[in-house]
Amino acid sequence: MPELPEVETTRRGIEPFLTGHTIQRVHVRNHRLRWPVSLPEHLSGSPVLSVSRRAKYLLIETQAGALVVHLGMSGSLRVVSPDEKPRPHDHVDIELQNGPWLRYNDPRRFGSFHFAEHPSAEHWLLKNLGVEPLDNEFSGDYLFETSRNRRVAVKNFIMDGKVVVGVGNIYAAESLFRAGIRPGIAAHRVSRLAYQLLAEAIRQILANAINVGGTTLRDFVGSDGQPGYFKQSLNVYGRQDEACRVCNTTLKLQILGQRSTVYCPSCQTFSGWKKPVC
Repeated sequence: MPELPEVETTRRGIEPFLTGHTIQRVHVRNHRLRWPVSLPEHLSGSPVLSVSRRAKYLLIETQAGALVVHLGMSGSLRVVSPDEKPRPHDHVDIELQNGPWLRYNDPRRFGSFHFAEHPSAEHWLLKNLGVEPLDNEFSGDYLFETSRNRRVAVKNFIMDGKVVVGVGNIYAAESLFRAGIRPGIAAHRVSRLAYQLLAEAIRQILANAINVGGTTLRDFVGSDGQPGYFKQSLNVYGRQDEACRVCNTTLKLQILGQRSTVYCPSCQTFSGWKKPVC
């Protein structure tokens, strides 16, 4: 499933082709996505003002309102020539005047297209979301204060979209490893210092992932039309029973909230009250 870095990479890839151009029409071939697609006719003739991201949602802001797009489990957006014939699972075209079109492909149809009146932040999909992990308001102090009455595991806490958005399973596991924090410790037991380390780890890992993704932006207009997700060197995610890259200890698997998580029992011992081994 596309996570925050992949969605941000998508935003950066499509933004130059949309901003400043006028939508000629939005052609929906299949209205049966995660929710039925129903878009207003007055999008036609509306200039695109900006392309932004909120959590894992892409916001195509126009004078008429915003298209709120979620890629779901298997969705992708690619820039195509107006004369390129649709392929299987090409469900939506955003047809632009005097330029290429934006085409949405989604084999599983778990993605979504919604229309939001201004201000788009008040749309029901967006208004209850937590802070952005790359914004200034996200910090170790914020995590510490928000977690004081939370007895859920710290990994589940940072994956809660009402707390902070975009920290999916991969990035939560990798951030906790970098901060040296055991993923199953209760959120309210983690100290302020440990949360400061964790917030910085989340920022660094997401920023690095976005930067690597940015090297593949040419793929958005390549012949294959694929978004070119970046390759990652993962320390713990998906590496159960392998050796830790730092200390050579065998990595262990734990189930938290019906999700599997892998951690290093030697490196991840830090709650803020004692230093990690590694």
